[in-house]
Amino acid sequence: MKTYKIAVIPGDGTGPEVVNEGIKVLQSAAEKYKVKYEFVKFDFGGERYLRTKETLPDSAIEELKQFDAIYLGAIGHPEVKPGILEVGILLKLRFAFDQYINLRPVKLFRAEDCPLKDKTPQDIDFVVIRENTGGVYTGIGGVQQKNTEYEIATQLMIYSYQQVERCIRYAYEYTRKRNKKKLLTLVHKTNVLTYCGDLWYRVFQKVGEEYPDIKQDYNHVDACCMWLVKSPEYYDVIVTENMFGDIITDLSAMIQGGLGIAAGANINPKGISMFEPMGGSAPKYTGKNVINPLAAIYAASMMADFLGEKNIATAIEQAIQKALLSGKIKSLAAGKMGLTTSEVGDLVASLV
Repeated sequence: MKTYKIAVIPGDGTGPEVVNEGIKVLQSAAEKYKVKYEFVKFDFGGERYLRTKETLPDSAIEELKQFDAIYLGAIGHPEVKPGILEVGILLKLRFAFDQYINLRPVKLFRAEDCPLKDKTPQDIDFVVIRENTGGVYTGIGGVQQKNTEYEIATQLMIYSYQQVERCIRYAYEYTRKRNKKKLLTLVHKTNVLTYCGDLWYRVFQKVGEEYPDIKQDYNHVDACCMWLVKSPEYYDVIVTENMFGDIITDLSAMIQGGLGIAAGANINPKGISMFEPMGGSAPKYTGKNVINPLAAIYAASMMADFLGEKNIATAIEQAIQKALLSGKIKSLAAGKMGLTTSEVGDLVASLV
């Protein structure tokens, strides 16, 4: 029996609750397809930081290298200053494991969850590929004369050819493998960011010469935000740099029904990758058994797919859709689902 070792970081707030449901569904699917998952939990997050002032020690990185993948709940604690946990845990993991692709499927499972008029599941089914380790998120910059009227702050968008090329090549390969519209859209801001934007555009065109079966398009990021609302059915795969991807994936999450159904992956195509729901820790719902676990369950499906278990991934995704179309889940919003967190997990697990 094939066995996978999964490192689980339940994290903060409602993270442990949604992760538990994802594990429940994953185990149900594993039994059906004769696969075994071994889960080991780690307590990195706000509570540990408050107790020890430690985010993610270097020794943890070494320990995590022994696993096949990382399954993350949520990071964010109301008693910890914003940025400490995000940089000390999330970004550290992305950089340490060179998870240079952020993969975000945007799929509408049922029409009533979409806030856009007259849009159906056939209209909203695309993927955003966000470069995940470069740009302004590398923290290159500084501040002078802080807390004076002469203060100057800088934070630089920096990209190497190698960083851009590997992300764009991954996007072309993914578009070919997805095999739907075979349309890859580059999103940037070349009319203003004339250096980084020009690099991305030139690499996009050059690599594209190797993929004559893939149609190319380009959007400025502001135009993309408009078209995602007006005509989301146009898109197949979007590739973009780090900050723009961060923004448009949240917009995309809303048109698929909100963060309760939005899952993502931080991928190193040849290494250890991390899978997570897009939503935050939602501390006000902690322990109430009302948070929506579907995004975490969807992330578990993505993890199975990455590990080569396509049958499990497909079974879980189809079970999510069946659960939503069953009429038993009234809403994707926390506290309004009509079922508890654990009941949603039970329902999906029963449908795998």
